[in-house]
Amino acid sequence: MVWGSAASALARALLRPSAQHRVCAASACGLLTQNPASQNLLGPSAPPQVWQQSRGIQVLVQQSSENEESPFVINSSLLDDDARSNLTPAAIVEKLDRFIVGQADAKRAVAIALRNRWRRMQLPNSVRDEVIPKNILMIGPTGCGKTEIARRLAKLVSAPFIKVEATKYTELGYVGRDVEDIVKDLVEAAISLVRQRLREKVAAHTAEKAEALILESLIGPHADKDTRETFRQLYKEGSLDDRSVEVEIPGSERKSMDIQNGIIMIDAIMRGDKAFGGPNGRKPAGDKKRMTVRDARSRIVEQEAEKVLQSDAVVREAVRAAEQDGIVFIDEIDKIVEGSGGRYVGGTVSSEGVQRDLLPIIEGSSVQTKYGSVNTDHMLFICSGAFHSAKPSDMLAELQGRLPIRVELRALTAQDFHRILTEPDSNMIRQQQALLQTEGVNLQFTDGALHAIARMAEEANRLLDNIGARRLHTVLERILGEISYSAPEKVEEARRAGGAAALPYLVDEAAVLGALEPLLKKQDLSRYVL
Repeated sequence: MVWGSAASALARALLRPSAQHRVCAASACGLLTQNPASQNLLGPSAPPQVWQQSRGIQVLVQQSSENEESPFVINSSLLDDDARSNLTPAAIVEKLDRFIVGQADAKRAVAIALRNRWRRMQLPNSVRDEVIPKNILMIGPTGCGKTEIARRLAKLVSAPFIKVEATKYTELGYVGRDVEDIVKDLVEAAISLVRQRLREKVAAHTAEKAEALILESLIGPHADKDTRETFRQLYKEGSLDDRSVEVEIPGSERKSMDIQNGIIMIDAIMRGDKAFGGPNGRKPAGDKKRMTVRDARSRIVEQEAEKVLQSDAVVREAVRAAEQDGIVFIDEIDKIVEGSGGRYVGGTVSSEGVQRDLLPIIEGSSVQTKYGSVNTDHMLFICSGAFHSAKPSDMLAELQGRLPIRVELRALTAQDFHRILTEPDSNMIRQQQALLQTEGVNLQFTDGALHAIARMAEEANRLLDNIGARRLHTVLERILGEISYSAPEKVEEARRAGGAAALPYLVDEAAVLGALEPLLKKQDLSRYVL
């Protein structure tokens, strides 16, 4: 009868639609009782909890009313909020323009693909599952912005995103990574993203808990209101950060049972005393340690956050985010394509096999991970390649069909290079100025210098391999190499001479030509790192 009652209670807990529940199994014994010691599992602000025990099974039912605001509730609002409805295709392109110059066709294609995701979520359930994403193939030379477009797109909507190289994977049966690792890596990225968002969401709660524990340790639990408020103000101002305080740092208060495919692993039961708080379910007292208030605050905040981040709901939300919002960018897809002359462009004989293995992943299939089965039906796949030695038509016809949207990105010109140097929010010039500002150097460029840098980058790409916008990095390092090396000594020398606090350093067109023109005049530039 006791076993039947416990089983009925478990069934009711799992089937009640009006409450939030978390269920975990633990080693226990005895009759069906309530355990008052477990009331504070998530701290004094947690919702009511009822522990029900029965012969080896212990069920935690965490109930909260529908209207209750709790920092521990995990749902899709962590990654999918109302702000997405404002991301129209035009708005997405406008945001991408802040970081990426040109390539309007590629931006337009990804903006439509992202908006279609929002449109799909507005459909009835009967239609929603039938709508699949239209995957994209980007064709263009290296350094023209293919990867950056996909990465910025994922950041706009806080979507799980990974970038992989097609050449890292081998056909099933060969030594190397299997293409299913792509999905597994995406789930891991989704878990990290959900944990980060959840940590931000509970930051205020964990800070309040740390403040309460530290103040109680400093002035005791019976201090009057005025004393408590005085110390609270000093705490918030940081005046107590260097004070020494003794606080109790508990171990992890909640550890989940090791369950795989619904089977409770025997080793988890054998170590039940450690994993679930000691004999008879008692939680061992934490260790008291003396440390500064600054260190104690960070330790307590981390401990309180981990109570939430260890929840199984984090994994569930991460899997949901990966399935519904995940973006996979597969670069160098042309390197696993056999050229029209019958020669493999890639480095392995299993390149065509990798294409075949990619087919079910991109089309939609279930991949087994350590977090369970993950479906790829609604993930967005963006593939890219330069296709110098092969053509997109050389890919398997089935793979071409799974990448229906084809976008060509053009090579960058001197005008594009000038815009890259000046228009993005965190452009290369501002980055260099900020870096040298830390040494006390006030770096400035004339407009003529910027145009000269753009022309030189275009010329170097024409004479050497075309590496796109990455050429600007090597050009700037060539121009600024001297001041970057000697900045500390020159600033110190200027200060000893009674100069200004910041050392002015102007780069004009003559300085650019003097640093780069001698190299570009030579026909054989292979021995120069440019």
